[in-house]
This record gives sequence, C-alpha cells and structure tokens, in this order.
Amino acid sequence: MKKTIIVSLTAAVAFAAEGYHVLGKIQIGGEGGWDYLLADGANHRLYATHGTSVVVVDTRENKVLGAVSGLQGVHGVAVVPKLNKGFISDGRANQAVVFDLKTLAKTGEVATGANPDSICYEPRTNRILTFNGRSNDSTVIDAATNAVVATIPVGPKPEFCAADGAGKVYVNIETSGEIVEIDAAKPAVLRRAPLAPCEEPSGLAIDPKGRKLFSVCGNKIMAITDIPTLKVIATPAIGQGPDAAGYDSGLAFSSNGEGTLTVVRNVNGKWEPAETVRTERGARTMAVDPETHKLYLLAADFEPAPEAKEGQKGGRRPAIIPGSFHVLIVGK
Repeated sequence: MKKTIIVSLTAAVAFAAEGYHVLGKIQIGGEGGWDYLLADGANHRLYATHGTSVVVVDTRENKVLGAVSGLQGVHGVAVVPKLNKGFISDGRANQAVVFDLKTLAKTGEVATGANPDSICYEPRTNRILTFNGRSNDSTVIDAATNAVVATIPVGPKPEFCAADGAGKVYVNIETSGEIVEIDAAKPAVLRRAPLAPCEEPSGLAIDPKGRKLFSVCGNKIMAITDIPTLKVIATPAIGQGPDAAGYDSGLAFSSNGEGTLTVVRNVNGKWEPAETVRTERGARTMAVDPETHKLYLLAADFEPAPEAKEGQKGGRRPAIIPGSFHVLIVGK
C-alpha cells in the first residue's frame, strides 16, 4: 500500500505544470510587422526585428536602448560580441547589414541570395550563415572580414537555423519538410533527412549537450530529432500557428500564433506537452534567455477582424493598431 502511494505521488510531481506565465511587457511602439528576435543573455540585450529596423532592448531595465534603422525588411539578427559586430538579414534588399554593437551604427553591407530570412552565427568557424528563402540557398560569410565564403544550395524555402557550437549548423526546409545539417568549415551540406510526419517546419531550437533538435510544424506538432541518427524520435502536440521554437534546461517551447506558448518536456524518456501558457494572439516569434531563463515574445494589439466577403474563405487579417508593438516577458 505504501509503495502504491509513493508511486502515485511521484507521478503527480512529474506531471505538474512548470508554472510559466506572462510576467509583464516592454512597450516598443512604432508601426509595421515583425519577425525573429534574439536574446543575448550574456550582455543583457534583446534584438527585436520590427519592419525596417531592429530595436535593441536592455533586459535588466526592460527599456529600449536604440535601434538599427533604415533597413528594407528585416527578418533576423546574429551577434558576434568578440568582434563588436551584429548582422541583420535584410530580406527585401537581398543583403546582410553589419552594425556596431555599441553604437548601433551600420558599418557594412554584404550581398546574399534572394530574400535572406533566418541568420545564424557559427562560433567555431567564426562564420555567419544566412538562409535565403527565394534562392533556396545559404550565404556563408566570414564574420571578421564580411567576405562571402560560399553559397550552398539547401533546398526549397529554408526556414530557421540553429548552430551546435561545434561547427555544425542545422536548418528546417519548409517546402520539403526536411532537416539539413551543414558543416560550416567546408562549407557544405553533410546530411539531410525527412521530418515526417511534420508539415511545413518553421522554428528550430537545439540542445547541443543532449544532441536534440526541436522543429515546430504547421500541423500542430513538434518534431524532435536525434542529431546522431538524424531521425525523428517524438512528435508532441503543440498549438496552432507555430513559428518559433526554443530550448532551455530540459524544456522545449513553441510560440503559437493562436496566442499560446506550449511547454514540452521529457518525462521518463517520453517527450510530451507539460503546459500551455496563454500569451497574446499573433505572438508567434520568441527568444529564450539562457542566463535568466525568461522567454520573450513579440506582439501587438489588433483592430477587429474584417468580415469575410461573400464567397471568400475566412476573413482578412486584422490591422495592427499603430504604436501598440511590444515584447511579452514570460517566466516563472
């Protein structure tokens, strides 16, 4: 009888909610949409893409420090603190914009493939990789010199990327539903594998120590891939409209456009949803700060959705209320 009670209590603890909730928000303002954001925990900065600029936030004071402006359609940001340099994928300009991390002044431009989307820094080779959504390739850039090292074909519509810190970079391929492994030193594609049953993978996160990848998928699942075999080992359910993935201290996250954050964890060898956190509608991009273990999501307020016209499937997207752009802070 005592043994049964102990087992039951253990199971109850294992399946308890993690306790994540919205802690507050940082008002940004301005107009326009947004895409990726990057948390630089070591330097207490958050880089939030916003239309034609990148807004830089001090995460200790939760206040805006400034912005890199005058861009043409920002998607992602990568930073190289040892070089005091940042790189922005400026999609409409087909280039990576280089900026000074201290002054936020633009210091250079590097031509890339068509419509650079996600962008990653690979520290071992000191290289920046942009993943170009229209030319279906990756532009590899020397972070020190800004020189283009190579252009690598990767497949139809590359999405988010993640670096393992040891020379490999991974990227989701949305149209073909694949994961691709790149050796940044060669540079070349080493392996590619299907993410089935995942459809339209977008956000990607990595656990370098545990050797796992976390892809969020348009059919409301998270595909968890074992890096050594490049095989999908689990597909826990997530929310609708996911766009970004995150990983921190044994937990994986999916930010969903429906206005939820799915928390996934490993319980007795099985990856499964642990908690659904209510955020805000449209808050589908996210960054995790590994220093503070807080999560940041981009959001805005919307006007009422227009009614669908006769014969039209669904309504048009509601307009963003000007000045309402903000960052949600999620934690325990």
